[in-house]
Amino acid sequence: MPRPATSTFALPDSLSHKSDPALIAADERHFAAVSDCLAEKVADLSARLDARRRGPAGRGAQTIERDTDIRRLAADLTTLRRFGLDVCIGHYATAREQSTGRGPETVYVGRIGLTDATGTPLLVDWRTPSAEPFFAATLADPRGVAYRRRYRWSGGRIVDFWDEVFDDDDELARHVSPDDTSAFVTSLSGARTGRMRDVLATIQADQDAIIRADARGALAVDGGPGTGKTVVALHRAAYLLHEQSRSGLRRGNLLLVGPHRPYLDYVAEVLPALGEHSVQTATVADLAEAALGSSLGGPQGVPLGVAAGVAHGGWAGGLPDEPDPEAARLKSDVRMVDAIEAAVRFYEEPPEQSMVVPTEWADLRLTPADWAEAFASVEDGTPHNEAHGQIHQTLVDILVDQAAGAPEDDTRERSLRAELAADPGLGRALSRAWPMIDAGELVGDLWTVPAYLQLCAQWLTTEQIRLLQRSDPHAWTSADLPLLDAARHRLGDADRARRSQRRRTERAAELERRRQVIDEVIAADDDPEGVAPMLRHADLQEALLDPLTDDDFAAGAPRLAGPFGHIIVDEAQELTDAQWQTILRRCPSGSLTVVGDRAQSRLGFAETWQQRLERIGLPSARIATVHLSINYRTPSEIMEAAAPVIRAVRPDANVPESARSSGVPVTYGRVVDLPRVLEHWLAAHPEGVACVIRAGGSPGVARAFSDRVRTLTPAEAKGLEFDLVVVVDPESFGSGDTDSGITRAVDRYVAMTRATRQLIELRP
Repeated sequence: MPRPATSTFALPDSLSHKSDPALIAADERHFAAVSDCLAEKVADLSARLDARRRGPAGRGAQTIERDTDIRRLAADLTTLRRFGLDVCIGHYATAREQSTGRGPETVYVGRIGLTDATGTPLLVDWRTPSAEPFFAATLADPRGVAYRRRYRWSGGRIVDFWDEVFDDDDELARHVSPDDTSAFVTSLSGARTGRMRDVLATIQADQDAIIRADARGALAVDGGPGTGKTVVALHRAAYLLHEQSRSGLRRGNLLLVGPHRPYLDYVAEVLPALGEHSVQTATVADLAEAALGSSLGGPQGVPLGVAAGVAHGGWAGGLPDEPDPEAARLKSDVRMVDAIEAAVRFYEEPPEQSMVVPTEWADLRLTPADWAEAFASVEDGTPHNEAHGQIHQTLVDILVDQAAGAPEDDTRERSLRAELAADPGLGRALSRAWPMIDAGELVGDLWTVPAYLQLCAQWLTTEQIRLLQRSDPHAWTSADLPLLDAARHRLGDADRARRSQRRRTERAAELERRRQVIDEVIAADDDPEGVAPMLRHADLQEALLDPLTDDDFAAGAPRLAGPFGHIIVDEAQELTDAQWQTILRRCPSGSLTVVGDRAQSRLGFAETWQQRLERIGLPSARIATVHLSINYRTPSEIMEAAAPVIRAVRPDANVPESARSSGVPVTYGRVVDLPRVLEHWLAAHPEGVACVIRAGGSPGVARAFSDRVRTLTPAEAKGLEFDLVVVVDPESFGSGDTDSGITRAVDRYVAMTRATRQLIELRP
């Protein structure tokens, strides 16, 4: 990257007073050094990557090491090439130490750390302790900071900067230009682009404290609209991965769960801009669908999202909602997850009849007690289908012990084991006694066989059982996903288990064949000290076989099946108890960041976060709650109109206080005015994104106007923000819900608070 020929600063005429060399000369010199260093780093990484790619692939561990190096070098190079000088977000100067007379030190903070060839740090990574004072300093607690400067970049050049002074040092005063308005509040006035803006340089002290909080246990971040909950969640993901040695995480082992696919698209650019490419993202529906795979297919194997004919929108994913609210409520009850356990146990009862297994040496008998012993041998936590191999091995051991004395030596015992392992009658008997079960078939049976559902969920009434029945076992709805996921977790992958068992049987047969060859070679060799007798050693015989690696069992393992070291859940107030189990079974450590607003819950949220998280199974001693109360996004004019809407149904709602005013009042009109409203706004605003929020979410007239106008339902708009929001017929919100009045108010509150500049409500 060549050093810029012109100044790094491109300040407009209105900011000419900030162009004083006394204010920016030191920055100019520092950015020249940063530019040179970036160019050297890019050249070095490019050369190393090319050399590694041209080098031999090697074999075994060498191949894995080479591929790992290539991925790491390519990721580092991508990160460096993503940024220019805008890799730097600002700097701070420490206060002069009076006791020692030590002068101030200037620390430049970047999205990544950067050190020149001499070892001099040019940028400290924003996630390191050295950068913490940049974000945490306040007038009440300066953290040893004399002043802080935040940059605003455009086109690779600085178009504005903001200085905040925390010390009255006269020497420093000549090098700063204090602003009346903070960088954060000023940045909020910019037009939206359809993607979440880069806000790293303007992270506030209260947000930074949450980002850097300990990852042990669960942290609940409660905040109303516009308080920066999503900003905190995303930056916390990047921070925790950077601090992986302290938090026990590794690359690819942190999951961000969002409310719907538009949300994940909206935030897609944030984490790469923070130097992180390894955070996995998903909706809660994605977790279940990814883990279930073919179990979700209909009778013809058509993917559900296609068969349903709906796009991802909300926690439901690609499935239609449950048509009956009471059926949805029953399926969301955590006791229904417990019913899955009972449903599987139904297939884990040992046979009550003996059977004979004929062999070359003798007819062997398996009694009911033998079957019970084999079933009891399954290790705790082993999925049902994957326990099949353990049971089969135990049955073989029991039969071999029973045949003691029939085989006269080790060779015959090995032959007996191989014969029993491949015996088709024993395999069929085990498949009847402990069948391989598909998750979709198991849950489908609950909805189509009333007696089976009654057996597994005895707390259900006869009427509730009737309500849950349906004629098509594969007519899945969004409410089925957590139960399907629970079944998949309890059962394991039937196909994988079959492959593993087949691989073990083939391996046993191959090992026996090779041992026979070895015996023949030894018999033909009359040298007692030669190589051939060495082949008698079992360890060497095993080594001659292709190793049975973890890949044999992990092949096809779902990427989102977990476990994860840490999971961040945004809009967590919408999760049902059953959906929470989908999250928790992927995070056995209980290390969670839970982000949400109880007032925005369409499902009702009478508990505190502490109570909710305790109830779903997290230990109370490891739960902490923090609150955000300043609304940085929504102007006060809009919040003054929105607050009464939510407080009418939820008096204790955490309605945040707006940090700014737009001067634009909320306006009202008629639905027939929608085309004129959009046309006028688009003409007056060449930049920015508008959203029409209506109950049906149908694109209607909005799509015809511009690709800068979106149409969403309130649920689909959750977590997003737009310059203009047009709320269409808010009285139609919540129709069909059990408590339509509360749902209507919540939906309207959510819709109103998506606006960053202007809100218009249209009624019939």
